[in-house]
Amino acid sequence: MILVDESRCSGCLICAEECPTGAIQVANRLAVVGEGCSHCQLCIKLCPKGALRIKQDATEARAKCTACPVECEILEGYWGACQRYKNLNGRLILRSPLVVPEQAGPRHQTVLDPLITGIGAGTTSPCYEPAPYVVEEKRGDVDVVTVVSEVPLSYSGIKVKIDTNLTIGEEGSVVRRQGRAIGRVTTEEYGSKMLSLGGVNVVHGKGGSTAIRTIVDLINRGEVELRVENGPSLKLRVGERPIIDGKVSDKMRVGCGSAAAAMFAPYFKEVADEVIVLDPGITGLFSEHQAGRSIGMVWSGITPLGIKSTIGRYFGHSGGGLGGTNVRTARDAVASIDMRVARPGMTVLITDTAGETGTMFRVTADGDLEEIPLTPEAQKVVGLIQENCEESRVSAIYMAGVGGSARSGVTKFPIKLTRAVHAGLVRLTVAGSPVFVLPGGGITFGIDVERIPVGAVTWVPTPATVAPIEYTMPREVYEQIEGHLEKIRSRQEVLREREIRWLKDH
Repeated sequence: MILVDESRCSGCLICAEECPTGAIQVANRLAVVGEGCSHCQLCIKLCPKGALRIKQDATEARAKCTACPVECEILEGYWGACQRYKNLNGRLILRSPLVVPEQAGPRHQTVLDPLITGIGAGTTSPCYEPAPYVVEEKRGDVDVVTVVSEVPLSYSGIKVKIDTNLTIGEEGSVVRRQGRAIGRVTTEEYGSKMLSLGGVNVVHGKGGSTAIRTIVDLINRGEVELRVENGPSLKLRVGERPIIDGKVSDKMRVGCGSAAAAMFAPYFKEVADEVIVLDPGITGLFSEHQAGRSIGMVWSGITPLGIKSTIGRYFGHSGGGLGGTNVRTARDAVASIDMRVARPGMTVLITDTAGETGTMFRVTADGDLEEIPLTPEAQKVVGLIQENCEESRVSAIYMAGVGGSARSGVTKFPIKLTRAVHAGLVRLTVAGSPVFVLPGGGITFGIDVERIPVGAVTWVPTPATVAPIEYTMPREVYEQIEGHLEKIRSRQEVLREREIRWLKDH
């Protein structure tokens, strides 16, 4: 059992928030450990006050799990920290049936599609033991082998793509969950903001278990609440619109301001003498832009806010203003008006790359701007920009390295597996779906999390994610890489032996 030193416990909630089994509650500023505790000892490692310790109790009917280095001690009727193994009458059983891809269906099967998936396969430990299943079946004229396991991956992270015009903070800013650092804001990729969460250096830090839990929550389509340092709060769920500082982001920009000037040039020419398309990356000035000049526009004498890059293109700045820029009002979008070129009565339309802003002005005799009603033609072109925008959305790529000791479960000569994967002789999949293998050393992959069935990825307090990994290859390749040939079993034999759940295309 886990004992709580009441004189030290401050009720800080860390143990309750991080407990993978949900066995710890905090009441009256004191941690209370319930029966669901699996003795994973994560709470002991995380407690800043050293208020928790383990005490063995011979009267407790616990089963020790050796599927990973955590070595949970699980009470009768309860699950381990990874939520995969349960103590049932003193015997550990797997939560999930073995998941097998459908044989028939709309998707044409290729030779190197996995025969079974790693979902429900379990784990062998230590790593030199052969993987739980080495399965063979003939496909056409080819004898195919699939090797599967649910593999703990400390070297893992997630790249989160947020399609929005709203600012999410400066590049390099720390991202936190429940106050703990779990990653950073990275680059902006043409209207999408990117977060990098997890990775081994973060995972080995104070917020490591929080980072791993966040990765798994996102993969399993859960909502996570994050805070960017010196930036906004974020509510993110893969496949849905992001909520940034309480505001639901509706639209992803159609392109940068320069791109918008080019795309909608024929329409812009008919609505105003000048059009400024605001953008935090590149603001477009229509009359000076190549697209404007190509259809007869001449520079209006107006200069927008920003740093000039090339003709008609001005570097903008991110912020909480119009179109995700630092421009607070439409009038502020104009830095200067050269009345030696401009003329009184000229009209100016100011919009943004998502069509969320639409304001018209007229140049006055003293070189200022007065706001005028938006004309029907201007309303139409702003609406056209909106119609060409995609909806804001959160998506994510799960990144991990499987180039370590787990290869020994596949082959007696690990480097041969690495080389065969990079040569395309062995196909790596996660939960039955193909991955992109990054070039260079090791086996580092990325996969769209929406290709992974909900619940297929879990975590352990190492901390590490646990992912269903499959390696599929012709038998002759398995022989060449010195695989565990003595462990090969027919697919039909495995199907007869295990409870099976069929995996449809997802």
